[in-house]
Amino acid sequence: MHRIPLLDYYVEKLEAEVGVFGDWEVPMRYGNSLEEHMNVRENVGFFDVSHMGRIRFKGPDVFDFIQYIYTKDLSKVKENYMSGPTLSLNTYARVKDDEMLYKISDEEWLVVVNALAREKMLRYFESVVKEKNYRVNVEDLTFKYSMIALQGPRSVEVMEKLGVNWASDLKILEFRLNVEIAGVNVFLVSRSGWTGEDGFEIWGEPSSIKKLVDKLVELGVKPAGLIARDSLRMEMGFVLGDHEYGEDPVKYPCAVSLRYGLGAITWSKHGFVGEEALRACRREGVRWIRVGLKMSKKAARIIPRKDDQVYVDDQLVGWVTSGAFSPVLKRGIAQAYIDTRYAIFGEPVEVVVRGKRYEAKIVDFPFIKK
Repeated sequence: MHRIPLLDYYVEKLEAEVGVFGDWEVPMRYGNSLEEHMNVRENVGFFDVSHMGRIRFKGPDVFDFIQYIYTKDLSKVKENYMSGPTLSLNTYARVKDDEMLYKISDEEWLVVVNALAREKMLRYFESVVKEKNYRVNVEDLTFKYSMIALQGPRSVEVMEKLGVNWASDLKILEFRLNVEIAGVNVFLVSRSGWTGEDGFEIWGEPSSIKKLVDKLVELGVKPAGLIARDSLRMEMGFVLGDHEYGEDPVKYPCAVSLRYGLGAITWSKHGFVGEEALRACRREGVRWIRVGLKMSKKAARIIPRKDDQVYVDDQLVGWVTSGAFSPVLKRGIAQAYIDTRYAIFGEPVEVVVRGKRYEAKIVDFPFIKK
């Protein structure tokens, strides 16, 4: 079991409630997770996301290596810009992981992988390097740096109060290396996040991030835990590994069914892992498609959970992959795979939660309009 580097600090100073995500101990909440959620939507908050995997690729064959692994064409990415999310597939066109890439130079890229997939992806990267004889060094930076995410409509204002006078100039998905924030040296600052709000992600040595968190708290910026981060991603319809996707072709439909969007797949690109199966899936059409479910007003407090079944009358038409309570909509929401014959936006369905049926409506993503 791993612990994020500043966990004791969050418990002692900010009264974090600790829980387990994958094989990491992390702050789940600092009080009321619904208030943390709304604070990020309407104001500004910060998360410690050091459980996310951070990996460096370096060497003369890096570009060929990443073009082979990922579904997105990375040939037009500028230096000091992120690209993604993109997908890494297996040969069945099932998703290993959805990831963000950072181009430092032609021969040096960073990637952020999901916490649950870090060890698996490290083994996979090394196996591809060996199999294809790529001149690429794969280095795990996860334990070298902490990572926090400042998120919310006031995030630029907070960065400027920290002395980052170029914060508003930083474009979406642009990053800078080795910069100073409030007198603290950090490794990377990017204009990015996974909440649907404006924001910045910051990597730095744990001692530096601790100083930065102190500054944020002094400014009145409140922390948010993993429960709020999950409900924020749910409102945007963002996916989570081992819920909306996975590698098992029996449990999970192919990546086309995921309806990922966000330019994750470049269909004009060729030569990536899983391409043949992915194109076959696209040609043949899909049986299942990922959609949103919004609970009815009468069932507003009901939260569907993974593997709950979805019905139209007495016909089983799908299953839930993730569920949460939406503080913005004030009702339960879920992501689900629905048989394409029944996946009509606006149509009612019934979700079986703890043995009882509740009405919901099929909706598109995101659940809330920004």
